[in-house]
Amino acid sequence: MTPAIHWLGAGLSSTPGILRLEAGPCPLIVWNRTLEKARHTLSELNADIDIRRLDWRQLRESIAPGDVLVSMLPATKHLEVAELCLQQGAHFVSSSYLSPEMSGLHERAESLRLCLVNEVGLDPGIDHLLAHSLVDQYQRSEHFSPRNQHFFRSYCGGFPKTPNEFRYKFSWSPLGVLRALKSPSKWIAGGEIKTSRAPWHALTTFTARFPGGDEEFEAFANRDSLPFLRQYGFGEDWDVREFVRGTLRLAGWSTAWRAIFDELDQLAEDAAEQRMVELSRELEEKYSYHPGEPDRVALCVELEVHRDQQVVWHRSCQLDSHGNAQGQAMARLVSWPVSFAVDSILRGELPAGVSAAPDNPQRVTQWLAHLESLGETISRREGT
Repeated sequence: MTPAIHWLGAGLSSTPGILRLEAGPCPLIVWNRTLEKARHTLSELNADIDIRRLDWRQLRESIAPGDVLVSMLPATKHLEVAELCLQQGAHFVSSSYLSPEMSGLHERAESLRLCLVNEVGLDPGIDHLLAHSLVDQYQRSEHFSPRNQHFFRSYCGGFPKTPNEFRYKFSWSPLGVLRALKSPSKWIAGGEIKTSRAPWHALTTFTARFPGGDEEFEAFANRDSLPFLRQYGFGEDWDVREFVRGTLRLAGWSTAWRAIFDELDQLAEDAAEQRMVELSRELEEKYSYHPGEPDRVALCVELEVHRDQQVVWHRSCQLDSHGNAQGQAMARLVSWPVSFAVDSILRGELPAGVSAAPDNPQRVTQWLAHLESLGETISRREGT
């Protein structure tokens, strides 16, 4: 029997991936909490898609061994979906960060020969692929040495194609954005571990080298960058002077958001969540994308290597995408890699157990080629 794909959550970031998988050989079922909302979102696809209301009992009864479940639900639901997959003998895919609880399912999944794949969206996801590609190129070069000084930077951001006075619009829940702003971050700069309890306390600038010209953004470290040293293949004996995974914002963002930063700074912990929920509603009403309004995504990943105070190896990758007839840039770049993961699972190309975006050079090259075949342009630059 041909495995089925169960796509859970039909928000705006799901549509391009759903459409791509619908054209494939496997049955596709889209489950959404609100049936009418899903039908409205997918009504313009000109595709006959099986859309069902997300009822957990019915979902369980519909899953057959070997099926694939894609969770585009809130991150708090991923573990529940993964547990359901283990019970029913199905595979799991999510674009979200790999949590410790998800990692704890590795041995069970591996013993059942099931794939629980995470971090296969944009950031995390495409950024991982580009990082793996750069590190692989460097390690195969004549310049590779752990004793070199290594500077790694990976920055990603989404914002309106036509900047507004707020320098931002929300392509996902404002509450998630506000919570992220309250999260501490950790990175390496000047060969030392740096920390910040909020992004606006450690803002910097980053110059993106796009083919059409340089552009300066505001930037800040995102979450804890340090675990990705090992994930990207940096050895424990490497001399790492800079390592940061961060977020890009349009120039002027920190000024436009100053009142929000000040309020978040002053909120007591016990009152913070309630106020952020209220503020989220206000921001969603004022700064959501209008139907058909194009967004923009910028992603820059680079590895710079020095020896004796001279640059001996320096390569970077840039992605500068805009909303178009295929969907919002954010939606395409999140959901297309998710669909690549589904394809790879069904072809038996990914290892059993819990994993993130692939680091195998052949698979990385394949996924990036898929992305470019769909119309995305990854510019690659050598030197400063």
